[in-house]
Amino acid sequence: MVNRNGVPKRNYWIARSQLPGAACAGIRRPIRFSPMSPSSPRSGATRGNPRGDATHDPDADADTQRDHVTRAYETLRLVIVNGQLSPGARISERVIADRLALSRTPVRSALHRLEQEGFVASQGRGRERKLIVAPLTVDDGREVMFIVGHLEGLAARSAALLPLARRREIVRSMREVNDTLADEARLDHGDSARYFDLDHAFHSRFVDGVVGPRLLTLHRAIKPQSDRYSRLYVSVLLDQLGTSVKEHEKIAMGIAKGDADAAQRAAETNWHNAAERLTRIIAKQGERGSWQAWAPAVGLVKNW
Repeated sequence: MVNRNGVPKRNYWIARSQLPGAACAGIRRPIRFSPMSPSSPRSGATRGNPRGDATHDPDADADTQRDHVTRAYETLRLVIVNGQLSPGARISERVIADRLALSRTPVRSALHRLEQEGFVASQGRGRERKLIVAPLTVDDGREVMFIVGHLEGLAARSAALLPLARRREIVRSMREVNDTLADEARLDHGDSARYFDLDHAFHSRFVDGVVGPRLLTLHRAIKPQSDRYSRLYVSVLLDQLGTSVKEHEKIAMGIAKGDADAAQRAAETNWHNAAERLTRIIAKQGERGSWQAWAPAVGLVKNW
C-alpha cells in the first residue's frame, strides 16, 4: 500500500523529509524510523552516512562543497572587479546566498578568501563587524601596482631567457597588440573598454604560458585588483595611452634582445609609472568607497 506520494507507508516520514521543499516546509512531527534488528546491525553507518548506504561517497560531498565555494568566490570577485559592486558598498552574506542559490556556508568561505586577498574589507568588531567592498585608495592602488610590476618584471625576465624562436613568437604577438593600442591612441575619442582589453592582452602575452605555476598563481591573485583601478579610471588614463605604448615597446625590445635585466626593468617601470599616473588621477577625482564606511547599510547591489 502506498501513500499519495507513491511511497510505501512504512517509509513515509523518511521519504517525505527528502522531497523537494521539505527542508523549507518545516516538518513538525517526528520522523519515524523502521526498527533495526539486533541480528543485522548497520555496520556501514557513520556520522556522515547515518543510513549506511553502500553508494554514499563522502568525498563527493566534499567536492560539491568546494565547487560551491569556488563558484561563490569567482562570481563575487568578477562583480567586484567589473565594478558592479561599488567600492565601499556593504555586503550581505544572506543576500549573496539567496542570489547565488547557495547556503551561507560556502558564501562565508568565499568572502573570507576575498577578504584575505584584499577585495573585501571589514568595518567594526565583534557583533558590529560588517563587510564592505574594499575601497579604492591611493595607498592601496600604489601597493597593488608595485606588486604587479614586480611579478611581471619576473615574467619579462623569464621571457627574455627563452630560446630565440620562442622569444620571437612572443614579441611578435606583443607588438601586434601594441600596434593596435597605438592606433587607438591616435583617435580623438577612443574606446575605453577596448583600451583596457588591449592593455590586458599585451601584458598576458609575456606572462601566460611563460612563467611557472607559482608565479602565475600569484599574478592571477593580485592582477584583478589592479584591474579594479584600471576599469574605473580608464577613461582618464586614455590621455596617457601614447606613453604606455612607448613603455610597452621597451618591454618587447628587452625580450627580443634576450636582455633579461632590460626586460625586467622595463616591465617594472611601466607599472611604477602607471602607479604614479593613477596617483595623480585619484588626487583630482578622489578616492572611491572610503567615505562609505559610515553610510547606512544598503545590502548587496541589485543590478548584477
